Amino acid sequence: MSGADYTRQGAVAVIRLDNPPVNALAYAVRAGILAELDKANADPAVSAVVLAGAGRSFSAGADISELGTPKSVLEPNLLTVIREVERSGKPVVAAIHGVASGGGLELALGCHYRVAAAGAQVSLPEVKIGLIPGAGGTQRLPRAVGLETALNFIISGTLVPAEKLAKAGLFDEVIQGDFLAGAVAFASRVAAQRPLPLIRERRIVHPDPEGFLQFARNTVAAVAKGYPAPLKCVEAVAASLKPFEEGMQIERQIFIELVSSPQSKALRYVFLAERAASKVPDVPEDTPTRPIRSAAVIGVGTMGGGIAMCFANAGIPVRVLDMKQEALDKGLATVRKNYEVSAKKGKLSAGQVEERMALMRPTLAYDDVADADIIIEAVFEELSVKEGVFRQLDRVAKKGAILATNTSTLDVDRIAAFTRRPADVLGTHFFSPANVMRLLEIVRGRATGKDVLATVLGLAKKLGKTGVVSGVCDGFIGNRMLARYAEQAQLLLEEGALPQQVDGALEKFGMAMGPFRVSDLAGGDVSWFIRKRRYAEHPGTRRWVIADRLCEMGRFGQKTSAGWYRYEPGRRDAIPDPVVEELILSVSRELGIERRSISAEEIVERCILALVNEGAKILEERIAQRASDIDVVYLTGYGFPPYRGGPMHYADSLGLYNVVRAMRRLANNPHGSPAAWEPAPLLAKLAAEGKSFSGPGSTP
Repeated sequence: MSGADYTRQGAVAVIRLDNPPVNALAYAVRAGILAELDKANADPAVSAVVLAGAGRSFSAGADISELGTPKSVLEPNLLTVIREVERSGKPVVAAIHGVASGGGLELALGCHYRVAAAGAQVSLPEVKIGLIPGAGGTQRLPRAVGLETALNFIISGTLVPAEKLAKAGLFDEVIQGDFLAGAVAFASRVAAQRPLPLIRERRIVHPDPEGFLQFARNTVAAVAKGYPAPLKCVEAVAASLKPFEEGMQIERQIFIELVSSPQSKALRYVFLAERAASKVPDVPEDTPTRPIRSAAVIGVGTMGGGIAMCFANAGIPVRVLDMKQEALDKGLATVRKNYEVSAKKGKLSAGQVEERMALMRPTLAYDDVADADIIIEAVFEELSVKEGVFRQLDRVAKKGAILATNTSTLDVDRIAAFTRRPADVLGTHFFSPANVMRLLEIVRGRATGKDVLATVLGLAKKLGKTGVVSGVCDGFIGNRMLARYAEQAQLLLEEGALPQQVDGALEKFGMAMGPFRVSDLAGGDVSWFIRKRRYAEHPGTRRWVIADRLCEMGRFGQKTSAGWYRYEPGRRDAIPDPVVEELILSVSRELGIERRSISAEEIVERCILALVNEGAKILEERIAQRASDIDVVYLTGYGFPPYRGGPMHYADSLGLYNVVRAMRRLANNPHGSPAAWEPAPLLAKLAAEGKSFSGPGSTP
C-alpha cells in the first residue's frame, strides 16, 4: 500500500490519504503524498490538486505509536510534507470531511486553500497527550483565525465544527451535497489564480497581543498544575507574533522538549492503553455479538438510577424495577432531578430531559423485564439478596438475554451458579455516580460466553464508558488494589498521621481526592459492611480499628455530616474534627504505638507502592490481561493523575529495581505490616531482570 492514491477528475488531480481507519500520517502516507504531488506537478494536463481522505475522515494526525521513535522523523517527516505542499506550483486544496485532527489539520493549514464538508470537525488535540502542535499549527492557526480563537482552540484540544471556523477564516468554503464533486469544482475555479495564497504570509492583527497573552498565562497557570503542555501552548502561540521561521523554530524546540517529558510519555501511554483495553486475546474482533435494543435495571437506588441514565442517555429503552412503589418513585425523582440540573447548566434541553425520562419505564413486576436484551442487577451488596434476584431473572428472562451484576466485590461465578445459564452471566461494575464516571469493570466469569463479553465491551462504548475486563476475585481489579492502598492509609493514622495529612500528601501527588475524603463522599458504611464480611470469611484478617469505631459512632461521611471530617449543612468542605483526632490518638495509645512525625514522601510511597504490589499480583494471577488495563482502571475510576500514567506505569518510571528496594526498606517498619511489603513474585522477577510492567516479556 502506498499510503495515498491518485486519480484525475478532468484537470484536477485527487490525492487521497489511505491508511485505515483514521488515515494516520505514518511514514507510508507521508511518502505517498509527496510521490503523488510530484506526479500532479509533472502532468501538464493537471491544473490543480485536491488533497482528501479515503474512508470516513480526512486524517486524525500523527501515528502516536511513532512519536519519540526514529520513524517519526524519517524523511519525509510531516514538516517536510507541508513545506513541499506550500511549494507546489499548482494550487493544493485540502478537502476535509469527517475529522481533521492534529497533524491532519496542520497539513491542511499548509495547503493553499481549505474546503470542508458540512458537519466536518477539526481539532489540535496534542495538549491532551502532553504536547503542542509540532508541525506549524501554533504558527499558522493564529495567522488564519486570529490570536485569541487560535489559542483557545489549541489549549482546549477539543473538536470544533468546521462551520464555526469557516466564519473565522480557516475555510474558504463549506460544501453542501456531493463533497468531492464540490471540492473538485472549487479547485477548478481557483486553478488559475496567482500568486498562490500561503497562511504563513498573513499578519496577525490584535489590539493588545501582550496583554491578552499575559492574561492567558495567568489563567492557564492556575488550572494546569502538573501539566506543562498548556503553558507551553501559550508560549508557542506567542511566538507566532515573530517572523514565521523564527516562530517555527521556537515551536520545534518546545515540541522536542515536551516529547521527552515524563508527563507526555505518560499521557501517550494512557492514550494507547485505553485503546488496548477493549482487546481480549481470545475474543477476536469479529466475534458475533448480541443485539442490545432494550435493557432493564433491578434496583433504582443511587447506582441503579445512574445505570438507567446511562442507557437512556444512549437512546436505549430501559425498564427499572424495584420492590416498592415508594422506592421506584424516589429513584426516578432523583434521576429527573439529575437531568434537570444538567438542563439548568445548558447541557440538555427541556425536550431532551423528557425524551430520556420517557425511555425509563418503571415496574414492580419481574415479568415486565422478560423481553430485555440485557438485565443489570444493582441491589444491596449481599450475596443472599443477589441470589434471590438472579433466581427470578433466570425464571423470566428470555433466552439469549445477558444477565449482569453490578457487584463491586462479590464472586461472579457464585452469582452465575444461581442460574441455569452461567454463559449469559458476567459482572458490569459501574462506578458512582454511574452516569458520570467513565470506568466500567467488565468481570468475566469462568463460564461467561465470548459473545457475551464481546457484546458488553461494545455496549460500554455505546454508553460512553471505558470497558476493562477483569477476572473473578474479591474486589476485582480496582477495589482489590484499593484495599491495600486504604490499609496503608489506616496504618499511617495509627503511627502518627492525621486524615488531612494523608489526604493532602496524596492530593499533592496528583490524586483527585485523598482516601479519607473519598470515604466520606462514598459513605463509610459501604466499606464497613464489606470489611465485616471479610472479617467473617477470614478471621485472621487485621482489623481496621479506627475506621470501625468511627462507623460504630454513626459517622458515615457527608451523608451524616460527619465522618473522617465534619461538614457544615449544605456544604461539602471537609473540616478537620477534634473528635476524630482524639479517636485516632486513643487507638494509638491502646495499641501501644508511639506516634511519630510522618513525611508526605512516606505517605505517598507507602500508599502508591501498596497499589503497585497488589497490581503485580493481579497481573500474575491473570485477573488483569495487561498492566496497562490496571492503569486504565485507576485513571478512569479512582482519580489517579493521568500525567503519571497509572500506578503500574508510575512504577515503571521509578524503575522496578528501585521499587523493590523501597519495599524492602518499608518492611523494616514493625507496625507497617511487614508481610505487605514482600514483593509480588512477578514484581521481583521483572526487577531482577531489569524489565518493566509494560515491556516485552512482562505479562506472565
